[in-house]
Amino acid sequence: MWYVDEMRFGLWGQTRRRWGLRGVKIVQRIQITFAWRYLVLAVNCVRGQLRWEWVERVRQQDLVPVLERWSPEALVWDSASPHKGRQVAQLGIPLIFLPPYAPQLDPAERVFREIRREIEGIVYPSLQAKQAAIEQLLRRLAADRQRLMQLIGWDWIQAAHQSLPLSDTRSI
Repeated sequence: MWYVDEMRFGLWGQTRRRWGLRGVKIVQRIQITFAWRYLVLAVNCVRGQLRWEWVERVRQQDLVPVLERWSPEALVWDSASPHKGRQVAQLGIPLIFLPPYAPQLDPAERVFREIRREIEGIVYPSLQAKQAAIEQLLRRLAADRQRLMQLIGWDWIQAAHQSLPLSDTRSI
């Protein structure tokens, strides 16, 4: 079972908390450019795996090819309108929708928080440079299964997967 979500990232920078000397003002450069892409991220909390792809927009016609390439057993994601569309339903993938306004139930959000912690507060020369930084971080996380499981392998998710009937857990 894969938990899937999207994150928009772009060159509209954000300030981050920084350590500094007491009484010395910290000046952070902020980049304000209207350019962005979307990261579609899937996490498997049982196996400790990541999958990701980049899309220009989050629409059904953009998500369907990604899901066809991944061919997941089942998807857990939020109730955004592109997730509930006819084209996604026609894929035949079992869909489980999280309750609205509950990002704390989505393990992909923990990975997004980790990404933001690393990439925000830095001025990038281009959108491709920021995407490359995110790619590098995702590769490091995917290679470090122990760190990834600390982020996404919550006890309650593991217990829920173990309580599934045996016929369902074979495909997870």
